[in-house]
Amino acid sequence: METEFIFWRHATSAGIQVEEICGGEDKSAALWKVMALQVFGENGGDRYREIEHAESGAPLLADVRQRISVSHTRHFMVIAMLPRTPEADLLEFAPRTAMGIDCEPADRAQTLRVADRVMTPEELSLTAGYAVSLCQGDAHHAPMPEEEARVMANVLAWTIKEALYKAALTPGLDFRTHLQICAMPEICGNPMVRSPRYGTARIHFPDGRPSADMELFSYLSEGHVVTLAYSPKCAKFSRG
Repeated sequence: METEFIFWRHATSAGIQVEEICGGEDKSAALWKVMALQVFGENGGDRYREIEHAESGAPLLADVRQRISVSHTRHFMVIAMLPRTPEADLLEFAPRTAMGIDCEPADRAQTLRVADRVMTPEELSLTAGYAVSLCQGDAHHAPMPEEEARVMANVLAWTIKEALYKAALTPGLDFRTHLQICAMPEICGNPMVRSPRYGTARIHFPDGRPSADMELFSYLSEGHVVTLAYSPKCAKFSRG
């Protein structure tokens, strides 16, 4: 069925702006991405916005000193933004601008097959514990069947690792060794929920730099788990 592209802009509980594009299910994956970026560009308010890339592959807004992070699946795209920071170097990791976003379908069972390759035993235990809470139900979700809960909890863990990798701006990091989940966030029912349970994580840099503490926020949108990983010291908009 042909559907139009749908654009949403959220001021999240984490103080980070997230813009979402969905719809257009009749388009091929390659064409969909091109059109989604066009939709994003045309919703820039006072100007057209174009995404460029640094040599490291990190996305940058053309001519604007503003940290962004991008993630997409076949027919869903999220773009996270911090406030403009003209004083900051966006090409390297710094607490002032450290932020990454990732999204995955909430039912992506493939994450179960790679779990022990990207998570430590301690992280696997945290993930299993969150799956139990999803089975029991919480303020955001009705009680889930065990297998559905296991998949969603592992999808959350995967999005955390991916978002941390993007925030680190350091190619070659090992998901298991260098990106540590310390406490799982809850998957909120919307991006502006009040008093969410945030998670925590740590990036361990292999080049001698001090480890960086990170905060985690996650929510569900259009059947996708969306996760933000960011420094508690990063520039933020007013929290929702």
